[in-house]
Amino acid sequence: MMRLRLGLLLLGLLAVAAAAAPLVADALGHDPFAPDLLARFEPPSARHPLGTDDLGRDILTRLLYGARVSLAVGLAAALAAAFIGTAAGLVAAWRGGTADALVMRFADFMLALPALPLLVLLAAADPARIGLPGRGEAAGDVLRIVVILALFGWVGVARLARAAALATFSRDHVRAARALGASEGRILRRHVLPALLPPVAVATALAVAGAILAESTLSFLGLGISPPAPSWGNMLANAQELVFSAPWAAVWPGLAIMATVAACTLVADGLRRRGS
Repeated sequence: MMRLRLGLLLLGLLAVAAAAAPLVADALGHDPFAPDLLARFEPPSARHPLGTDDLGRDILTRLLYGARVSLAVGLAAALAAAFIGTAAGLVAAWRGGTADALVMRFADFMLALPALPLLVLLAAADPARIGLPGRGEAAGDVLRIVVILALFGWVGVARLARAAALATFSRDHVRAARALGASEGRILRRHVLPALLPPVAVATALAVAGAILAESTLSFLGLGISPPAPSWGNMLANAQELVFSAPWAAVWPGLAIMATVAACTLVADGLRRRGS
């Protein structure tokens, strides 16, 4: 329970800090998107608590605005992957036979694909060609990354959901419910879905951390969230040549990513211990 509480506390603090980003920017009097070339590479001070970057922008306010993007991408991608994976695993276990074989063979096919090259290839595509917000637009970048990560992230959840559903369908109380004439919908709602929640919740918490790391990697490669919109990944990308001249520009987004991943891991471990 201590790990779960600590992880939730860290995530809660990060969420509150992200929500307070406009208030912090107003209080400090900085525009996180506007360059100030006269303030380039300022070290941490009362005016700029975490220093400034190569364009003179305040790192603290950009870090908080970046938390909005990175946390939103991680949470949305993990929830989407959990929904798709749970539905696929449940259908495979419930219908069995051909449906089970098709879903699991497709899951095996997805696992066999080289994930990182495909992520890079899909991230480089421009969604404006199919009528969606294009690359460089914040909404388009977030939607594109969420869809890509969800498409590759559902497989593990599907396997967990299928295994838990198969185990539940074989239990005596589910067989008794069927023998007494309970409908399939009632069995799924009352007996199967509650049994799927613990493993799916653990997988989802870990998926949030994985999605944040994947978004940071894509943004670091220039294929994720496009500047001037900040994300922790593109902040690291902009600071990769400043490690020795202005180390604060790289340290803070790196620490933010590390803290978020650690918090998600603590939550996942706490949920696993609680469910065992």
